[in-house]
Amino acid sequence: MKRSAYGQRAAEVTHPVAKKLLQCMEEKKTNLGVSADLTSQKEIVELIHEVGPHICVLKTHVDVIADFTPSFTVELQKLAEKYQFLIFEDRKFADIGQIVQRQYEGGVYRICEWAEIVNAHILPGPGIIEGLKQIGMKHNRGLLLIAQMSSAGNLLTPEYTQQTLAYAQQHADFVMGFIAQTKLTNDPRFLHLTPGVQFANSQDDLGQQYVSVEKALVENQTDVILVGRGIYLASSPREEARRYQECGWGYSV
Repeated sequence: MKRSAYGQRAAEVTHPVAKKLLQCMEEKKTNLGVSADLTSQKEIVELIHEVGPHICVLKTHVDVIADFTPSFTVELQKLAEKYQFLIFEDRKFADIGQIVQRQYEGGVYRICEWAEIVNAHILPGPGIIEGLKQIGMKHNRGLLLIAQMSSAGNLLTPEYTQQTLAYAQQHADFVMGFIAQTKLTNDPRFLHLTPGVQFANSQDDLGQQYVSVEKALVENQTDVILVGRGIYLASSPREEARRYQECGWGYSV
């Protein structure tokens, strides 16, 4: 099936975060997200200045930042506005509804205040979505459900993936898409973001399995590629981000 233009899909979707992301992709001509899996505020800020012009999404793991301070998320939002990308906190919520509400809204990180996108496993059942929705909808946020993973030996079976899709359809006012390795549905409301992308297929020593840009976007028909070490460990993250942007966009138009 021919991929809809991102701009056309932006006009079709009603989810405010999905619409904003699709508009950003169309305007910047990029379907690249960068995973900023770094452990200091300074490193992340420096990376953003390098890759910001080339990305539609910055994916963070705020709980691995050793020197985290609340002022960091304020700066992060300013940089997102400057470079026009969305912030995705890769929290992978996986608890009962009451607990995830506290993790999302409170604690040290106050994720709902600065991350436009978060994600969750459906292991606890639909209550996790309902709990996050009660917080996220008030802040115009979006949720990605983790339907597939890129790590070797993961337990997300095809049946689990189908149940994830069913929950997404039941909560499409808050769920904007999936973390997935392949396209799960032709429903234009849902975006598919694929982590573990590198120019060359490979695997690290902890079971992470990488897929190529072409496989993710052409064969598997996903929407956004998420690249981490392939960019932030490069000698020039700016140049490498530009290469991924041009390559990914070329496969998608």
